[in-house]
Amino acid sequence: MVIKTDRSKELFERALKVLVEGGSSPSRGPANYGDYPLFIKRGEGATIEDVDGNRYIDWMMAYGALPLGHAHPLIVEAISEAASTGTLFAAATEVEIEVAELISGLVPGAEKVRFANTGTEATMAAIRLARGFTGRPRFIKFEGHYHGWYDDYLVSAHPQPAVLFGHPNDPVKIPDSSGLNRRALEDTIVIPWNDLEAVERAISNYRGSIAAVITEGIMANIGVIPPADGYLQGLRELTRANDILLILDETVTGCRIAPGGCQELYGVDADIVTMGKGLGAGLPVAAFAGRGEIMEALAWGGVLHYGTQNASRAGMFASRVNLTELSKDDGAAFKRLWEIGESLTGGLNRVFEETGTAAIAQGVGPMLQILFTERSAITDFREFCAHVDRGRYQRFALSLFEHGIYMTPSSALHSVASLAHSDEDIAVTLEAVRTVLSS
Repeated sequence: MVIKTDRSKELFERALKVLVEGGSSPSRGPANYGDYPLFIKRGEGATIEDVDGNRYIDWMMAYGALPLGHAHPLIVEAISEAASTGTLFAAATEVEIEVAELISGLVPGAEKVRFANTGTEATMAAIRLARGFTGRPRFIKFEGHYHGWYDDYLVSAHPQPAVLFGHPNDPVKIPDSSGLNRRALEDTIVIPWNDLEAVERAISNYRGSIAAVITEGIMANIGVIPPADGYLQGLRELTRANDILLILDETVTGCRIAPGGCQELYGVDADIVTMGKGLGAGLPVAAFAGRGEIMEALAWGGVLHYGTQNASRAGMFASRVNLTELSKDDGAAFKRLWEIGESLTGGLNRVFEETGTAAIAQGVGPMLQILFTERSAITDFREFCAHVDRGRYQRFALSLFEHGIYMTPSSALHSVASLAHSDEDIAVTLEAVRTVLSS
């Protein structure tokens, strides 16, 4: 089956004249999509349609920003109401209190909340807050964890040849960009994840100077890699014993894994938690929250955090509906998200076994990624870079487009279940995967 994408090609050629790489983010351009990306014009439920009229089952869901699916009627109604009465006042509004109350009721330890616009903003503010509150300059960041594009943690986050990493006991810091402040990474300690001994060693080497450890609860920007049994709990014990703050970056996992995120799923309590993506149901809404005594350091004259768009009224209207829908009926939405994700993951692994394909579908609940590898599991960044065939995955994902399945072409990202997906969507997807692998 060959689909026609002439209109997408025309738009890309037009975009190249005014947009860098023809888009607004490198992940949407040729690096992932080959000659040119598909241009999408509408979405509804679990499907999207491109400008050439081709329809796809969407397993990317705007990188996880749409837990309710595309154009959910209640979200559309909320945005319309906000738009008709004022999208932004940059002033105090009642709805931001309501959304903060919802977050505090769902997220463990979220005594006080501050809104931002993106996950990058939330995590950079969290780092500043930790430094300001503790009076210490350094923080620990893990290999393969992407917390946004802020200079201080834009390091060792993207796949590289494994020979570049150095010894695990003394990792080489690999900046992910040109143009970083030349001293930005001096206070950033980079170590492997899922290794408590590495954390103990770093704390010992930099004793008394570490403000925080920042971590994803589930490694979600190098495929999907879960924490080892007891790892997050051990990390919590080490940070607490050494008077170091634990920042849990739930930009990806918040509003997706459980009502209380990874803190609830794994039974770990963070000092500061960051949220984004799914919080705004498609609108740019992010937040960071934590213990009251820590968050109060943001008060006037303390740790600075501004933002004209913080808690935008339209975003708050969408977030209020989103959080209400996800949390009603004792979190039934999350049970359904897990059912969909685990059904797809299990089905994919059966197809790989039946077709003799050296690949695994690895995931946690509604998050999963297909990894072309001979290994039975991938447990950290170094294993991913050394043992996952990223080129084969990209060719596979692009072939799925021709069968009406839209998965990210980047092996470092992942697929996402939404409440709009159905059992039929899973069956159609599995059949398409079988066809592509057998061709």
